[in-house]
Amino acid sequence: MKKTLLAGMLAIFTASTALSQNTEEKAVKLAISNFAKAADNSDASAIAELLDENFRIVMNQLFGSKEVSIMPKAVYVEKIKTKEFGGEPRKVTVENVMVNGNTASARVTYAGAKMTFVSLTTLVKNADGQWKLVSEMPVIK
Repeated sequence: MKKTLLAGMLAIFTASTALSQNTEEKAVKLAISNFAKAADNSDASAIAELLDENFRIVMNQLFGSKEVSIMPKAVYVEKIKTKEFGGEPRKVTVENVMVNGNTASARVTYAGAKMTFVSLTTLVKNADGQWKLVSEMPVIK
């Protein structure tokens, strides 16, 4: 009887953990999708809300550079606002979502008419339970 009860409790715990993980993965994918839509629509205020205050884009040898460049949130939001970045509809594919407590990562492909890039995206869940992007590491295809 004890073994049956223990096995049942273990099954319930495993199922609830898997359900919670699936819910968090969906929330992460939604945050990334909302981020992409805001950029596609050049919506700087929505972008600012979706990014953590510590957000940065880490560009390793992009656009012919031989260096690693860091773009902070304020610069990125300004580039969206002035339409230097964004403004183009893209197909977004989110893969390999991994949730680790209040941190998550994903491999995201942004395919547009002008450019396609694959980014390693990191998110953090804030105290209000909202997933915010904290970093992007893009590679142009």
